[in-house]
Amino acid sequence: MNIPLERRRFLETGTAIIALPALESLGFRRFAAAATAEPRPKRLLFLGFGWGVTNDSWYPDANKPGRDYPLPPGLQPLEKHKADFTIIQGLWHRHTANGHYGSTFWLTGANEFGQPGQAFSNTVSVDQVAASRLGAATRFDSLCLDCGEAAGGSGHGPGLSLSWDSRGKPLGGPRNPVEAFHKLFARDTTPLEQQQARLLERKSVLDDAIDNVRELGRRLGKADREKLREYFDGIRDLEAKLARDRKWLGVERPQPAIAEPKPGLAGVEEIRLMYEIAAFALETDSSRVITYRQPVSTLVSSLGIKVEAHTMSHYHGHAGEKQEASQRRDTAQSELLAGLFDRLKATKEPDGSTLFDHTTVVYGSNIRTGHSLDNCPTLVAGRGAGLCMGEQIVVPKGTPLCNAWLTILKGSGIDMPSFGDSTGVVEPLVRA
Repeated sequence: MNIPLERRRFLETGTAIIALPALESLGFRRFAAAATAEPRPKRLLFLGFGWGVTNDSWYPDANKPGRDYPLPPGLQPLEKHKADFTIIQGLWHRHTANGHYGSTFWLTGANEFGQPGQAFSNTVSVDQVAASRLGAATRFDSLCLDCGEAAGGSGHGPGLSLSWDSRGKPLGGPRNPVEAFHKLFARDTTPLEQQQARLLERKSVLDDAIDNVRELGRRLGKADREKLREYFDGIRDLEAKLARDRKWLGVERPQPAIAEPKPGLAGVEEIRLMYEIAAFALETDSSRVITYRQPVSTLVSSLGIKVEAHTMSHYHGHAGEKQEASQRRDTAQSELLAGLFDRLKATKEPDGSTLFDHTTVVYGSNIRTGHSLDNCPTLVAGRGAGLCMGEQIVVPKGTPLCNAWLTILKGSGIDMPSFGDSTGVVEPLVRA
């Protein structure tokens, strides 16, 4: 019997629909005859941190572009993966000027001073542009993981998120491994009929709200109508979420491959587990676009470093304790990143490739070092976007970081003329 090669098959039971694993008997065969199988989906993972890196021990020598550059001490833990990531030097966001904002504008490139009459404004982030194209087939169009740290503690900036919607509003998400675990794996034991009734009730409430607001809008002035438009946008978001909830109603969540995390994890263990959860979300196709605003303050503390994270970032002119703390932070972050790459490479896809082969990992910050915002630390890994790996690319000074975002979008099958203040793609990056 011929069984069609589908991305996902479901088993219908009397009370629910259960997602089946990738069974070879259902067409998921790991040999050449499966060449006609549906291509594996592209995934994107953005990992952002604040307070930058140690300038002279994280960046490779900019005078040695290409494949033969030596890895600096801050990247040494990534040595075995050197052929599978690329460092880009020279990128920046010309519209941002606050040296405390390591994450707020990292994925948007927006002007922090906003429009006339606004004290603060942002625009859509690159991950949300990707999610609008890649997220339709998954339970979560995007997954926004967070560290829960306040704006100042880790140098992330206001908004407490890497992800910003089309209106420039920050998107929230799980703030620790426990919350992330439950978002992915929690099961609703309520009978299916009651779940359906609950969704219908929520939709009815939204419909009534829309009717009432439309009637009110006819009697408002221009300024109030603008506020009402923003309110309508929020309602549309809720409608979209309800539609997605209905689509996945009764579809079982994946079985967790790890035990439920203990509360209170912080620093190294927190990041390691969040990386594991992110990888599992990609592996189970729960989401194809993930961001993680990771901690710095708790990371530093978990390493036994007594220097406060912000103080550590001002290591210039202090070759002793502050610089040593900054370098230890870099090394620890690189070790964690190497562990994530190991995990992605070890995860086999149904066609025999690996998860790493279909994922693009972006690792970096809006802050270079101290409070410097030029030459944003930028590491791109994985083969999901078909980009050039294993090189150091040095672009002309002042090249928009948004050029890298545009390049990654295009490589991920999202063809658009520009993103943010981009002036084109990073040409050496597309020379795969």
